[in-house]
Amino acid sequence: MTPVLLLGAVAGFGVLLLVLQFDRGTGTAAAELARLDSARARASATRTLTSGQHRGDTESLRVRRFGARIWAQLEARGWRAPAGLRADLAVMGQSMEQFLGQTALGAVAGLVVPPMLLVLMDAVGLGLGSASIPVWVALIGALVGGYLTRSQLASAAKERRRDFRHVVSAFLDLVAMNLAGGRGVPEALQAASSISDGWAMVRIRDTMEAARLQGVTPWAALGDLGSDMAVEELRDLAAALALVAEDGAKVRDSLSARAASMRQRELADAESRAAEQSQSMLVAQLLLAVGFLLFLMYPAVANVLGI
Repeated sequence: MTPVLLLGAVAGFGVLLLVLQFDRGTGTAAAELARLDSARARASATRTLTSGQHRGDTESLRVRRFGARIWAQLEARGWRAPAGLRADLAVMGQSMEQFLGQTALGAVAGLVVPPMLLVLMDAVGLGLGSASIPVWVALIGALVGGYLTRSQLASAAKERRRDFRHVVSAFLDLVAMNLAGGRGVPEALQAASSISDGWAMVRIRDTMEAARLQGVTPWAALGDLGSDMAVEELRDLAAALALVAEDGAKVRDSLSARAASMRQRELADAESRAAEQSQSMLVAQLLLAVGFLLFLMYPAVANVLGI
C-alpha cells in the first residue's frame, strides 16, 4: 500500500507542476505592474546586498532557478512575502528565489524520508501495521521540512543583525571623529565606511556608493538600508542626519549619544544572553546529577524489589 501512495503522490505533484506551467494567473495590468516593480526593487537590492563575497558565488544555480519558477507563480497570483522574511533575507544577503528553492527541497525531503523509513521498518518486521500512518507522517514531515528552513534563516538573521548593530555603533563613533576633524557629513560617512572590510561595513559602503551613483543622499540610502534590514538604529541615524545635516556640531553630539546608548544596549543584551546560558548550564548539571543518583540507587532498589 505504501508504494502505491508514494506513486500517487509523485503523480499528483507532476500534475500540479504541469498545471502551474500553463497557468499564468489572472494577468491583469495591476498584477503585471506589481511584478515589474518587485523585479526592479530586487535588481536594485541585488547590486547593494553583499556580504564579503558576491551572492551568486554562494547560491546554487539550480536551486535558484527552481525557486525562481515558484516565485514567478506566486507573483502572478499577487502573493507578497512578509516583511519579516524580506528583512531576514536582506540581512543574510540571500535571494527570495534561493530561499523558496531551499524551502521546497526541505518540504520534499520531509515528505519522502519518513515514509521511506517506515518502509524500511516494515521490511525488517518493525512496521506499525497501518497504511494510513505513512500519509500523515509524510504530511507532517513536509511541514516540518519547510518550517526548518524558515527557522534556520530567522536564527541566522538574528545573530547577523546583532553583529550589524555592533558595527553601526562603531560606525557612529568614526563618523563623529571625522566630523570633529572638519569634514562634511557625506565625506565623514564615506571615510568612516572605508575603515574596515567586514561584511557589515562593506554593506554600508556599497549602499552609499550606489546612492552616489544614483544621485541620492547617503543618509537617505542608509535609511532605506535600515528599513530593508529592520535595523532601527540605522533608520534613526538617517533621520538625524537628514534633520541636522547642515550643523556639524549637533551632528557630532547626536552621534556620540546614539553610539553610547547602543553600546549600553549591547552590554545589557550580552549580560542577558550570558544569564540564559548560565541557566542552561545549571539545568544540564542538575540533569547529570539526577542521572548519577539514579545510577547509584538502581542496584539497591532492584535488590529490594527483586528485579
